[in-house]
Amino acid sequence: MSEFRVLAIVLLLIVPGCISDDTSVDTIVDEEVVELEACNGAEELCLRTYDNVTFPETHNAFSTHQDGIYYPASNHETGLTAQWNAGMRAFMLDTHYTSQFANNPSNVAFCHGDDSRGFSPCRYGEVNPWNWLEEMKIYMEASPRDIVTLLIENDVEPDHLKLLFDDVGLSDWMYVHELNTPWPTLLELIESETRLVVFWEQSVDELHPWFHDFNIFSWTTNYAEQETSDMNCEVHRGDGEQPVFHMNSWLSGPLGLSDPDRADQANNPDFLVERGIECIELHGKRPTFIAVDWWEDGDVVEAARRINEIEI
Repeated sequence: MSEFRVLAIVLLLIVPGCISDDTSVDTIVDEEVVELEACNGAEELCLRTYDNVTFPETHNAFSTHQDGIYYPASNHETGLTAQWNAGMRAFMLDTHYTSQFANNPSNVAFCHGDDSRGFSPCRYGEVNPWNWLEEMKIYMEASPRDIVTLLIENDVEPDHLKLLFDDVGLSDWMYVHELNTPWPTLLELIESETRLVVFWEQSVDELHPWFHDFNIFSWTTNYAEQETSDMNCEVHRGDGEQPVFHMNSWLSGPLGLSDPDRADQANNPDFLVERGIECIELHGKRPTFIAVDWWEDGDVVEAARRINEIEI
C-alpha cells in the first residue's frame, strides 16, 4: 500500500464526522480513498515542492544534428522527440534574430552562439521556434501530469518572446512565481494548470512576470570544466540563497566548446548521483536540474530518478 493511500485512510479516521460507527476501513479503502496519479513519473513527487524535485535537463536542447546544427555549434545528436521520450522535462533554449538588421517578431529563431562577433549566430544554423514549441505543446498535452521547465538565454525583445508563446498557445500554462515565497508542489501546479515554468537570462521585467530572472530566482554551478574532478556544487552565478538551482555537467573540449568525446564521463549516472549527494550535503537540498550535453551518452534521466529517491 502506498504512503499516500495510508495517509488518506488515517486522515479519514481522525477527522470527526468522516465515518459512521458502522463504516468499515475496507469500505473506506474501496469507496473513499483515491490514490494520487504519478507526477513527472512518480507518485512520491506529487506532494513535493517544485524546488525539491530533480529534473533532467538538456543544455541547448534545440542545437542538434537532427535539427541541422552540427559541431562545433551542436550540443546533441537527437532533437526534442527523442529527448522527451527519454524523460527530459527541462530544456535550455537560445533565442536570437536571424539577422541583426531584422529585429521583428517573425525573425526570432533558436540559434546557438552570441552576437559579439558582429553577426548573428544563426549563421551556424537555426531552428524554427514556433515548430519546436508547438511540438513540445503536443507532448505536454499528452502528458498532463508532467511539469516542464524552460531556461531561455534571450537575445530578442521581451514582447517578441512573449508573442512567440502566445502564438503557440503556451502562455496560459505559464506559472508566475513570487520571489522569496515557497514554491508550489507539482500537484498544485498540475491542478492550477500552470505546468510550464520559464526562466530567462535577463533582468526582471515587471511587464513580463512569466519570465523569471534566472540570476534572481535561482543559481547555477560552474560549467565546461576541464575534468570531472573539477566539478563541484559551489555557486557560480545567481542567488545562492534561492532553493532552485542547476547542476551543470559537461566538459570543455576543443575551442572551449562542449566535448562530445567525454560526454559519457560527465553523464555517467553514478558520477551524477555522487555530485547530487555532494550538493545535498553542501546546500541541504537536491539539485533542481541536472543539465547535460550529448544526453545520449550516459543516463541523466536515471541519475535524476535516483537522486529523487534520496531521503532528505
